Amino acid sequence: MKSYCITVFKSIVHPGRLLCILIAYLSLTVIALPAYSEIYRYIDPAGRLIFTDKPKHSGYIRLEKTLKGWTPVTLPFSWKRNQKKFSSAIKRVAQRYQLPHHLLHAIITVESAYNPQAKSRAGAQGLMQLMPATAHRFGVKDPYNPYQNINGGTEYLKYLLSLFHNDLKLALAAYNAGENAVIKYNKQIPPYKETQNYVKKVLKHYHKYKRHDRG
Repeated sequence: MKSYCITVFKSIVHPGRLLCILIAYLSLTVIALPAYSEIYRYIDPAGRLIFTDKPKHSGYIRLEKTLKGWTPVTLPFSWKRNQKKFSSAIKRVAQRYQLPHHLLHAIITVESAYNPQAKSRAGAQGLMQLMPATAHRFGVKDPYNPYQNINGGTEYLKYLLSLFHNDLKLALAAYNAGENAVIKYNKQIPPYKETQNYVKKVLKHYHKYKRHDRG
């Protein structure tokens, strides 16, 4: 993707209105951006506003599409360090449950960006964003313990794959929206935008990690 930029004169824009200008501009230009790519914005020292899918440093802020428009999200630049830190544990658990470790990496990337302390507004916790009931169901006593969380999340994923006859898309949809939601819609991906995008994002990262290993 190209980097898109415009000039913003920060000295004459009220700080509280600057973000509105950036979001409005992105809303107008987003049709030119690849679908499902992660978009970041940055204002350089010259006042140029840059949009890109390839952030170069921690000054870039990720923008997330929500029902209210594009919202800035803090970019967790420690994710690469944590990815390496938890890689051995992920591989061991993947072998235990006979699942591709690339798949677990993809889920963790989308769920928490490798932040073991992540907590969603809905109450999902840890690396694989387990809801309290799911954590209890699969024997996770401390969802913020990375190793317990990885094991519990992987066991849950294995269960979902078995439930939906190894249909990965349905298992991922159930991981996001709950198994009952998938069953409710006749074992189809529920018509929830968030869930549909979630499945696409996880599969995108899954294939990317597999290609990276081969290359």
